Amino acid sequence: MISTARREDIVGALRRGTVPSAGLDALAVGIDPFASTLDEELARVAAGAGGFKAVRGEYGTGKTFFGRWLQERARARGFAASEVQINETETPLHRLETVYRRLVERLGTADTPTGAFRGVIDGWFYALEQDVLADSAVDADNAEQLLASTDALMEARLVAISQAAPAFSAVLRTYRHALAEGNNLLADGLISWLAGQPNVAASVKRAAGIKGDLDHFGATNFLAGLLLILRDSGFAGLVLVLDEVETLQRMRTDTREKGLNALRQWIDEIDAGRYPGLYLVVTGTPAFFDGPQGVQRLLPLAQRLHVDFSTDARFDNPRAVQIRLAPFDTEALQCVGRRVRDLYAEGRPHAPRLHQTVDDRYIEVLARAVTGGLGGKVGVAPRLFLKKLVADVMDRVDLHADFDPRQHYKLTLAENEMTVVERAAAGASSVDDIEL
Repeated sequence: MISTARREDIVGALRRGTVPSAGLDALAVGIDPFASTLDEELARVAAGAGGFKAVRGEYGTGKTFFGRWLQERARARGFAASEVQINETETPLHRLETVYRRLVERLGTADTPTGAFRGVIDGWFYALEQDVLADSAVDADNAEQLLASTDALMEARLVAISQAAPAFSAVLRTYRHALAEGNNLLADGLISWLAGQPNVAASVKRAAGIKGDLDHFGATNFLAGLLLILRDSGFAGLVLVLDEVETLQRMRTDTREKGLNALRQWIDEIDAGRYPGLYLVVTGTPAFFDGPQGVQRLLPLAQRLHVDFSTDARFDNPRAVQIRLAPFDTEALQCVGRRVRDLYAEGRPHAPRLHQTVDDRYIEVLARAVTGGLGGKVGVAPRLFLKKLVADVMDRVDLHADFDPRQHYKLTLAENEMTVVERAAAGASSVDDIEL
């Protein structure tokens, strides 16, 4: 059962033409074959292993949706989760410091969908205090003794990380003392530096005995430190989705080569046990995995990611290192439309009229019309179809008692409401003549 607030969040996102941030199980179509295997792999990661999965699919097969659906599923199972969009300027794959910064910015848990990093750190210190207080020799009323004992326990927990990245524990220690002294300005600056943010004041760095900004090698150690803190705080691990990795194909040659090598290093370090508790997911198009400008340019990476997809898709192995998403077909598009219609109508006073006016037959007609306006490419149609269904049809039926989309609505697809891929699918043909 989905709450009213969650339903409105989902409908609002579809109305704007974006992927909802939560409640994706209600919209998921065609993902069921992967669910049980992914749950098994998440369970192994929760037990202390690392995991990796590559997800391939053409534009419109729902790679971004799949990644967010998996994040939501993982958060419900006690994981923290984050998503990073790979691009050349802001988050090139080979610069882990930028990937780490975006990861931290979008870190979410079951209680805090995004921006959960500081809450995780504070929760970790609270867990340490509880462990210290479990020792009867510690006086709970002696703040100085409690702080010292918590510091000692923190150092013991971070000993492995401190050897490679002493700045990590140094900043945490200083942050803990800043909070104890009520110095919120210093605490805020330290958290920003720990999160990989640039341009942190020099006075903040001096207080912790650190210099400069976080670099690539520091970020690798800080990621390991974050995983340790998550596990120590009771989280099952971290699910990290690197979306749109296929953008590597359009980058400069040197940047592309570094990005591909960085991906190979990610995989090898996960296999080597460097990141226990991390489940890394990358998404890309078939051209990225199979084409000359993608994975195939780096033979060791191609070998690690190779999966035979020449057999019937019905017999795909969801346990393989690389899985493929089936392209959207007309029936799947209509199925999502019916689910959105039912979700929209649930709990509304005009639910009977919504179901009667926007019946299954009308959803089929609208789906075919939108698809036709996009050159018959069903895989490109879901975003616009659902936006039109919610904003142009369902809202009007709900607001106006005499509105009948069969009589009063004519589908239009304007270029300025389309993405680049949607405009390419629509081509030069006009959709002004499409009537419902």
